Amino acid sequence: MTAAKDRRSAAAESERLFRIGLARAFGGAIIFSLPIFMTMEMWYLGFYMDRLRLALMLAAGVPLLVGLSHYVGFEDTFNWREDLIDAFVAYAVGFAAAGTVLLCFGVIGPDMTADEIVGKVSLQALAGAIGALLAQNQFGQSVNDAEPPGQRVKGYFAELFIMAVGATFLAFNVAPTEEMIVISFQMTVWHTLALVLLSLLMMHGFVYALRFQGQEEHRPEDAPGWSLFLRYTVAGYAVCLVMSLYVLWSFGRLDGMGVRSAVMAAMVLCFPASVGAAAARLIL
Repeated sequence: MTAAKDRRSAAAESERLFRIGLARAFGGAIIFSLPIFMTMEMWYLGFYMDRLRLALMLAAGVPLLVGLSHYVGFEDTFNWREDLIDAFVAYAVGFAAAGTVLLCFGVIGPDMTADEIVGKVSLQALAGAIGALLAQNQFGQSVNDAEPPGQRVKGYFAELFIMAVGATFLAFNVAPTEEMIVISFQMTVWHTLALVLLSLLMMHGFVYALRFQGQEEHRPEDAPGWSLFLRYTVAGYAVCLVMSLYVLWSFGRLDGMGVRSAVMAAMVLCFPASVGAAAARLIL
């Protein structure tokens, strides 16, 4: 009787923690994605965005979410199968959060076609899914007291991956806006070079020089400054540039542009992306 009672109690506790985790994930999806949910350009993109590019973006989000679950997910995982399950749970939460918020805003409704509704919700689901996975890291408590949330990010490629997540998330907030394109057209080559330098200085300063909380974890004592700058800051900026180009291409912002204009637009988007990458290293 005692053993059966203990099993029922353990099952009830597990179910309770699962419900709490889902509620926390839903809240995280809304908190981290609210600026995107309230961006008009994102609503229009969901209507006219090329469906093949949208599907590719959603597919590319799966390995991104799997990796994020592995390092900083909303629960401790022990193998890649659990990370994959968490990634799809996060996607489901992202879809639910986007659909709920957009419905309350009147952005989607019964008078619209299924294609328009699915497009608008799907476009915002990836950001919501990232927010769902970040909920444990920022708001939750780890099951394993010896390994608090956010302390699983170890290794060079893990750092680069976290920078890619931060860059992608912040780039999502800016890439759809018209102001980003306007800025790229009014900048000269000298403006662009200055912006690249500022991006590099901000990335390096945030993590290594400005004494923000968490930066000491990213500075090996035996590593010279130039090595850290090349291996992490410059490499991280390259990651941000690649993610910026991909987001711009996915949103159709590079269509009809020449090479020079496309590079300028990517450099502009890379500025907030690099800030997101540096912040992700400190926070996660």
